[in-house]
Amino acid sequence: MTRRIIQFGTSRFLQAHVDLFVHEARQAGQDVGPIAVVQASGSPARAGRVAAFGRPEGYPVVIRGLEAGQPVERTVTVTSVDRGLSAARDWEAVIALFATEAETVVSNMGDAGYAVDAADRTPALLQSAGVPVSFAGKLTVLLWRRWEAGGAKLVMLPCELINRNGAVLRDTVTGLAREAEAPADFVGWLNGSVIWANTLVDRIVSEPIEPVGAVAEPYALWAIERQPGLEPPCLHPAIVMADDLDPFERLKLHILNLGHTVLADIWMEEARDKGETVRAILGDAEIRARLETLYEREVIPGFAARGSEAAAISYVGETMDRFRNPFLDHRIADIAQNHALKVERRIAAFLAWVAAAGRPASAPTLDAIVARNRRDQTGKTVP
Repeated sequence: MTRRIIQFGTSRFLQAHVDLFVHEARQAGQDVGPIAVVQASGSPARAGRVAAFGRPEGYPVVIRGLEAGQPVERTVTVTSVDRGLSAARDWEAVIALFATEAETVVSNMGDAGYAVDAADRTPALLQSAGVPVSFAGKLTVLLWRRWEAGGAKLVMLPCELINRNGAVLRDTVTGLAREAEAPADFVGWLNGSVIWANTLVDRIVSEPIEPVGAVAEPYALWAIERQPGLEPPCLHPAIVMADDLDPFERLKLHILNLGHTVLADIWMEEARDKGETVRAILGDAEIRARLETLYEREVIPGFAARGSEAAAISYVGETMDRFRNPFLDHRIADIAQNHALKVERRIAAFLAWVAAAGRPASAPTLDAIVARNRRDQTGKTVP
């Protein structure tokens, strides 16, 4: 008997986060897994990675960084993944696993991962033999097939950096089910027998190892919001069950991720070296001072307006140490992907959150980044 986990997403982040945690739990004797990794996108560029997930010898995750101020480097051979599947090529195999074996589903489809393709908004969605285009469409069909197979309970643990990701994914899927004219019993099952957990993940995974594997920092967090009937997938020091994810989410999104996006904005505006890393750009004293000043004058006052000044000061210090990790080569080109969306979620949302507290903080640099980003997207100034 297995406690099968199905993971949508082949990213190096998941390899060094969820997959590693499950591996370490299994090594400690816990009954969890194995994991089947599903490539949802169908990208030919990742076909080699999908095949490599099935190797019984596992894959390497190299942990490099500072722990208690001391440099560490260790390699873990992760063996929690027993197969890799492509939704485009192996759809029937994915359906079979999902419908009858899965206990837990993990996903990380990126910042735009919940977008629904117009082709999936159709009454024919649940009856079509073809593979839906979007992740949400695929998930809706897979849940339908599970319901048809008897409807065993299921835990969804989305890892996308989206506020209340579980609730958003649930609403997206139930909306698609209604558009597909699914019976009310199925929609009721989605809301009653599927646990849609809100989660927050945090770990810098800076480099891939080809064809599969990753280099990551020692710091890791997987915060999961408590709800009735929900248990963590395994016991691990990095997995935290919390009554409220908002404090974790705000710190990560509006300090660490905001800082990354500010650096990416500088990198693009100044047309800096294509291969530049976070550590390298912060080696420029002028840019490091700009980021530190931004945190001091625009970010921490915003958290102070929300009553979280002390937590923000502490997290800024941790963040700068993580950014300067001498072992990580975190390419800014990777951070700059989906830049417009990240500016909205990481910077514009922070400004709105602070303004809603009724104590507006001065944030001229952040305001300018948002305004320029919106102007670049629309071709005109957006207030």
